[in-house]
Amino acid sequence: MTHGMRTDTQSSYVDGGGRDGWRETATRYALLPLRIFLGVTFIYAGIDKLTNSAFLSDSGSGSIGDLMRSVRDSSAIPALVDLALKSPVGFGYAIALGELAVGIGTLIGLLGRLAALGGALISLSLWLTVSWASDPYYYGNDLIYLMAWLPLVLAGASVFSLDALWRARRGQRGGQRGGEYRY
Repeated sequence: MTHGMRTDTQSSYVDGGGRDGWRETATRYALLPLRIFLGVTFIYAGIDKLTNSAFLSDSGSGSIGDLMRSVRDSSAIPALVDLALKSPVGFGYAIALGELAVGIGTLIGLLGRLAALGGALISLSLWLTVSWASDPYYYGNDLIYLMAWLPLVLAGASVFSLDALWRARRGQRGGQRGGEYRY
């Protein structure tokens, strides 16, 4: 006789499953707030750039062209800035559309790791060019965004995502053997 001692080892997400169930649930959802924040932020940044005619100009106050010219000599990779300066408006559109695609992909969990990698590359390029001269270095927010993308690059979109939905469907189809499902 076990006198009230629990002998089952399975925990449930629904009832919390005790301490271990809570930890498992917390671990499963831990990156969701980061994913939502980065997704919404990058969608907003992309829309903000696309709707700002001053930004999408070769020159003038607030333009991508003037921004690139102002950071050229202080950037870590001036050649990258020179490449952007060959077509500042095209580069502005590329950054804005890239941010929009990354934000949407991250928010809905569509190719989550690829979207996060895109976000990390955008943040890396902006850190090495626009915010490289920030002193102290942690005043430049692009480095912080780069570090925030890395857990999502490694883990992907595990919950509330199209990726998770596709994994579940593949698992169901792959688990069918002779009319029965394996879970």
